Amino acid sequence: MLLKEIPRDALVRPLTRNEVVGLVVRLTIFGAVTYFSIKWVVDALDPTRQQKLQAKKRAEQLMKQIGVQGLTLTEYEMNIASHLVDPRSMKVTWRDIAGLDDVITELQDTVILPFQKRHLFQGSRLFQPPKGVLLYGPPGCGKTLIGKATAKASGCRFVNLQPSILTDKWYGESQKLTAAVFSLAVKIQPCIIFIDEIGACPWQRPLCFNAELQTNAVVCNLYKQSLRMQPFVVMVMGASNRPQDVDPAILRRMPTTFQINFPTQKQRQDILKLILAGENLSNAINLKEIAGKTEGYSGSDLKELCRDAAMYRVRDYVRKQQMKQITQQLQDSDGEDRPVDEDRLRPVTQLDLLFGLEKMKESKAAASYHMSLRDVPLD
Repeated sequence: MLLKEIPRDALVRPLTRNEVVGLVVRLTIFGAVTYFSIKWVVDALDPTRQQKLQAKKRAEQLMKQIGVQGLTLTEYEMNIASHLVDPRSMKVTWRDIAGLDDVITELQDTVILPFQKRHLFQGSRLFQPPKGVLLYGPPGCGKTLIGKATAKASGCRFVNLQPSILTDKWYGESQKLTAAVFSLAVKIQPCIIFIDEIGACPWQRPLCFNAELQTNAVVCNLYKQSLRMQPFVVMVMGASNRPQDVDPAILRRMPTTFQINFPTQKQRQDILKLILAGENLSNAINLKEIAGKTEGYSGSDLKELCRDAAMYRVRDYVRKQQMKQITQQLQDSDGEDRPVDEDRLRPVTQLDLLFGLEKMKESKAAASYHMSLRDVPLD
């Protein structure tokens, strides 16, 4: 039917109530179908959709484990909550850290005690835990272990963040994720936010200007504001191998700093004793000698040294098993009985540790050589 064939009265007359209701219903259905169609297409094209669903499922499970229920979290808070750690599930305690007694004692007095005895410090502004704690020093010296042990001892909710978590390719997502870190921490307080390699986070103020660096500047300002406004039951603990890379404005808001340096000889001896505790050792083991020959070694290096030393007895065991097989074949051929050694690993000896030390020296020398090649200017 053409428009000119429609009576003029039918075009200008007001719609009846039934016609209005029908029009509203049709528009509503059309809008709903359009919305869900677009949403389905966007979800189908989103490469991180499966990752977000897994993060949400993990976040709900972790929140239930730590006893936090009935909270309404945003999508970004769910993403951060997927990195929660239940302090009860942590196996790291102060007994697992050797050679850092002074740092542990000060952490217990300045950080853990105010968290555990908050009722004693309610009327004082001076006896509050610091808003930020920075652990800095060479890699492999125990900074991450200290962060985990602090959360275990304080009984706080623990958010373990990596720099990659707060980095997103979409404009504006990093700001939302950063804001979600502190909004989630406030909802589940008391909480410790541990940020490993804090110098690598997108919080450095740029010297030049473009879209990406502008985003970093906004995130930096948002992070500083969150540190200033957060309640005393939320604390940020950062670890860094290069504190000079951390923004000075952020360092100012992390007033409590602990330098975790390479262990001294006495500390190295204590670390070796802790690592080898429970192992089958020879009575002639002299850890003082090994500690004296490992100047500049971190706790991680000493653990690798002990692991290499323990592997030498495994190799001897394999050779012994091969000899047993040869012996068994000879017994079967001539019918003569020969004694067979007991089937067990021998103790770790001082010679094993010295062999492991020589292997570690070769590895460190190779690493130093490659680092020196990187510093050579190219023509």
